[in-house]
Amino acid sequence: MSVPRASGGYIIMTRLNLVLLLAVLASALYLVSVQYESRRLFAEIDRSLLEARKLEAERERLELEKREQATPRRVEKLAREKLHMRTATPAITHYVNYTPSQSGEAVARSVRPAAGGRVE
Repeated sequence: MSVPRASGGYIIMTRLNLVLLLAVLASALYLVSVQYESRRLFAEIDRSLLEARKLEAERERLELEKREQATPRRVEKLAREKLHMRTATPAITHYVNYTPSQSGEAVARSVRPAAGGRVE
């Protein structure tokens, strides 16, 4: 049993205890909230790192695929088959001679090579 103090000391002490109890409860709730947020952010960082590793693996796979697609042999095969291109030979090569005219305009003249592949 408490003995009342003079000038309301008992009431002041009770109020002080209630204020301190509320402060402890508020700090405990804040601590739980901060810990929850910390765990949530850690899990998000972990997921982001996992996604970054997956993206890096995908980028490496795509780089390898790009290098495989751009080999000279494959490009030449596609040019021959799909675009119906052929390799340049002297027999099918046209040479263009550039000679400026006296009026200042350029004149280009196509020259077919002779049988030996030389331009005459």
